[in-house]
Amino acid sequence: MYAHIRQMLVLCVGCVISSAGYADERRTPSWLHEVKLGVLHHDTSSLWSGFRRESGVDVNLEAIFSPQLKILGGAIRPAFGGSVNTAGDTSKLYAGIRWQYEHISGIFFGVGLGGAVHNGDLHLQHNDMKALGSRILFHIPIEAGYRFDGKNALSAYFDHISNANLADPNEGMDTLGMRYGYRF
Repeated sequence: MYAHIRQMLVLCVGCVISSAGYADERRTPSWLHEVKLGVLHHDTSSLWSGFRRESGVDVNLEAIFSPQLKILGGAIRPAFGGSVNTAGDTSKLYAGIRWQYEHISGIFFGVGLGGAVHNGDLHLQHNDMKALGSRILFHIPIEAGYRFDGKNALSAYFDHISNANLADPNEGMDTLGMRYGYRF
């Protein structure tokens, strides 16, 4: 399944890049709001999940789409992304909604809720792999950063995946790292 997630992520990157020239005369996609690329510490300990079994670094890519619902001073938008683990441990694809508030100073904060599918272990089979209990998990991202201009941003990013104790076991997994964002 790792190969399938990697192939789907590559396909998503190709779709985003190839569509960039088709929306209008400025050559920006009207349906795509922002693309984010990050490097994340995989299965970070001492956070929500509490302990670490897996290793490596995750390469993360995410697309935030243009349709929005303005609420509480920010905007809710759909998001789709994925993280590929460089050590061959658990990788994931996810989709959900993202609420983001941006201050005029450039500082922003976002939080989301959605679902993820992964290629990791469901039950404890190896001491170096998390037992996630279900192939489909909840995905909760939190992000804070600074937008330098109208297009470029750097942020700290955290995400958590787990089955919310709807299946057994539920070891969950956290990632933490930095992302670069480019707004169209």
